[in-house]
Amino acid sequence: MLYWLTALSDGGDFFNLFRYITFRAGGAFLTALTFGFIFGLPLINVLRKRQGKGQPIREDGPEGHFAKAGTPTMGGLLIVGALTTSTLLWARLDNPYIWLVLFVTLTFAAIGFADDFAKVSKQNTAGVSGRVRLGLGFLIAAIAALWAAYFHPAELTNQLAVPIFKDVLFNLSFLFVPFAMIVIVGSANAVNLTDGLDGLAIMPVMIAAATFGIIAYFVGRVDFSASLGLHYVPDSGEILIFSAGLIGGGLGFLWYNAPPAAVFMGDTGSLALGGALGAIAVATKHEIVLAVVGGLFVVEALSVIIQVAYFKMTGKRVFLMAPIHHHYEKKGWAESTIVIRFWIISLILAMIGLATLKVR
Repeated sequence: MLYWLTALSDGGDFFNLFRYITFRAGGAFLTALTFGFIFGLPLINVLRKRQGKGQPIREDGPEGHFAKAGTPTMGGLLIVGALTTSTLLWARLDNPYIWLVLFVTLTFAAIGFADDFAKVSKQNTAGVSGRVRLGLGFLIAAIAALWAAYFHPAELTNQLAVPIFKDVLFNLSFLFVPFAMIVIVGSANAVNLTDGLDGLAIMPVMIAAATFGIIAYFVGRVDFSASLGLHYVPDSGEILIFSAGLIGGGLGFLWYNAPPAAVFMGDTGSLALGGALGAIAVATKHEIVLAVVGGLFVVEALSVIIQVAYFKMTGKRVFLMAPIHHHYEKKGWAESTIVIRFWIISLILAMIGLATLKVR
């Protein structure tokens, strides 16, 4: 919205700064961070008053989690509110990719909100049916995939780009939409599974958002994409502003989610943020890189798949408990140890993901 102030510029004054994506990204970050600090405590107080007993705790979960009973959930409202406000304020509202990622974020947040509300109101961990959640998720992802394919340049439409090798493209044809749907829904649910310890999910999400914000900025510029051997995706650089808003809102939330958490993200936040990362990856043609940068989320999801499949086949378990962060809790690791080590892993994976931009 503030981009429109450039109409008041003569090319050499303050208003000219609003032409630059980097300047507006900084503004989006500070706006979202301020939003989080201003509205964080009031939101927590409202959630605590409305929810009473807070998020239900799994009876078969780690023993240490029973001490968290009464902690309110739906804290993802703070992150989503912060990044939406900052994006609408600082991004170009005529950019199709901005509306694409906002659409996915807000609709997945709505699914998560319904799930959180069901859990809190019924005081059990069942929530909304898994089939309903997946069905709605795939519907939203299908719309987003078609949206992205429509606005991608002709030479990249329905193509799968391979990291490092700029000249390698696989034409997925009609399979692109199902593939993109799996990326978006898979990302949303993988982040959702990771959100099981105080501060565990939000930092890796912010690291991934920062990585993809940089990628979006590079592939959205002709000069940078050419020098780095990347596929040029016009207008995608504006996604950096959304990513900056996500980071600012994430930090504001982490202030209250740091151990011991005063509020949980809930499905409201985890589904929204995971879906957003998937949508950004599809928009920037870096779906494979998401599997690297978001490798922690992939491992968390795989641990659940492996545990369930192996148990059905043999009646035995591979892990003491899934997702895998609970396995390490059962082994006696301190919660803070698990969280910080997983953060470190996420940072390493992000560095590897960024390295693919230069290696050719």
